[in-house]
Amino acid sequence: MPGIVGMIGSGSSAESAGTLEQMMKCMLHEPFYTSGTYVNEGAGLRIGWVDHKNSFTDCMPIWNETKDICLIFSGEEFTDWTEIESLKAKGHEFGLEDASYLVHLYEESGLGFIERLNGWFGGVLMDLRDQRILMFNDRCGLGRIYYHERDGVLYFSSEAKSLLKVLPGLRKLDPLSLAEFLFFDCTMENRTLFSGISLVPAGSIWVFSRDGQVKKDIYFKPELLESESRLNGEEYYRKLKETFARIIPRYFRGRERVAMSLTGGIDTRMIMAWARCAPDKVPCYTFGGMYRDCADVRIARQVAGICQQKHETISVDGRFFSEFPTLAREAVYYTDGTMDVSGSVGLYTHRIAREIAPIRVTGNYGDQALRSDRAFNPHTFRKEVFDPEFARLIRSATAGTNRITQDSGISFFISSQMPWTYYPRFALESSQVKVRSPYLDNDLLFLLYKAPLDPLLNKELSFRLIADGNAALARIPTDRGLLYHPIPILTKCRHLYQEFTFKADYAYNHGMPQWLAQIDHMLGFLHLEKVFLGRHKYYHFRTWYRNELSQYVQDILLDPLTRARPYLKGTTLEQMVMSHLKGNHNYTWEIHKILSTELIERHLIEME
Repeated sequence: MPGIVGMIGSGSSAESAGTLEQMMKCMLHEPFYTSGTYVNEGAGLRIGWVDHKNSFTDCMPIWNETKDICLIFSGEEFTDWTEIESLKAKGHEFGLEDASYLVHLYEESGLGFIERLNGWFGGVLMDLRDQRILMFNDRCGLGRIYYHERDGVLYFSSEAKSLLKVLPGLRKLDPLSLAEFLFFDCTMENRTLFSGISLVPAGSIWVFSRDGQVKKDIYFKPELLESESRLNGEEYYRKLKETFARIIPRYFRGRERVAMSLTGGIDTRMIMAWARCAPDKVPCYTFGGMYRDCADVRIARQVAGICQQKHETISVDGRFFSEFPTLAREAVYYTDGTMDVSGSVGLYTHRIAREIAPIRVTGNYGDQALRSDRAFNPHTFRKEVFDPEFARLIRSATAGTNRITQDSGISFFISSQMPWTYYPRFALESSQVKVRSPYLDNDLLFLLYKAPLDPLLNKELSFRLIADGNAALARIPTDRGLLYHPIPILTKCRHLYQEFTFKADYAYNHGMPQWLAQIDHMLGFLHLEKVFLGRHKYYHFRTWYRNELSQYVQDILLDPLTRARPYLKGTTLEQMVMSHLKGNHNYTWEIHKILSTELIERHLIEME
């Protein structure tokens, strides 16, 4: 994904120039990216940036009027227009449709400016007046910054591959991180997959002084918000409604076209209920599959129609299979291995989405923020495929992770789930479009610290919020058959039917238990998957790995190079793959992860 890259500290200018160029090249993935560099040897700063053309931050570097403060910023920011206009009133000069106002927030507030930023970002600011350099990121850690310190120089980048390119000694997988990736989809506690490379913690501001001193601080301190008193249900709803109505317009502004990614759930519908855009102003789209129109597609068409917006279905069709080898490699490479090969679907659909609009507004994170949905659940995995020593490490990692994830609530969501669990898919999607979610807005997140503790009440308030914004939208059942004002018996029956088809879709996809896989194999002539698949999900890797992608799976996983990896048992791996291809076992998750790990080895560890 676009971001920043560079070095802070003393070093040879000739060597640094070549190093910076190599680091930059690793991040130039798409033809619609723009890039640039800035070097100030006296200040000890060498920095580059990569971004989408014509985006909010396609204006780097940003200088103040006196040219003694320079800001390099990557990401998006959603300060209210009134605050931006107040900077104009104070005599500052900047454009109104890009990020150029940000350096003036620093002029007015100093180090405190970072706490006023509202969005997801990473940045570096050079202050020649105070002889210091700041490096910072957002509260949720979506503006990820990888770093490695060596010989008085801090190497940093939004993508780990930039560090791996110029520091080949770091090209080693960290065993504990690999274990976490295999079973929890992510690495934790600011570790990365690579030994010697760490993450700048979410909500950080690091200050580098001219004398070489570095002060590493966290500006976002959840404990200060956790002491807030809780509001009662009605008072909380009143504030929620006011906040939602105020923040939603922020996410549809800018100089580029904005589209809405619609689903059949309530979170995208809440946004549409309060966006109140002019007819045909915001194109809408939904991701669909090849078997039938899924529930998301059918419901999204109705939502778009009521809001007088055009709707389009982006389908995962047969072309996906021919492109899968490239898509799988790019999904892993673009995200530094944090996203597994299932991200190939997201890469495919978001490339099409970019043709509709370069900005995507999504309802992602609504469940997690508003209704405390959790994502840390270990996946079942055939541990016999691993070397015994690595298997013991997995058990240790699982025990440690269970201790970490005992917490819940909004602080855990912001400080742990967002930077660890949700970053990979965000990074993948952001490689193609600018992703915006109102559910990460500062004003809303801070209000959630005052929310009533009853999660059922929060769901009820979500339905109520839709109805108050657009009553017609509240009359459409969700993809799970739920309705704001349920109709006795009918709504219950609809909900039970949708729950059954949802679970059946899951069971006939990657969630099929082994006993059912054996029954399904015996009844294979009936092709029962065609009855259940595609009603809710639009990607079906269990059957794809058996059919359309079977040759690719064999080419990679049965390759002697893969079988010889020290943490795998080659014979067990072969048995597992052949059982899945035969259809009497389901090893979709194992194939996902081992394919991904092998692509990490080949394209990030063994890179040329």
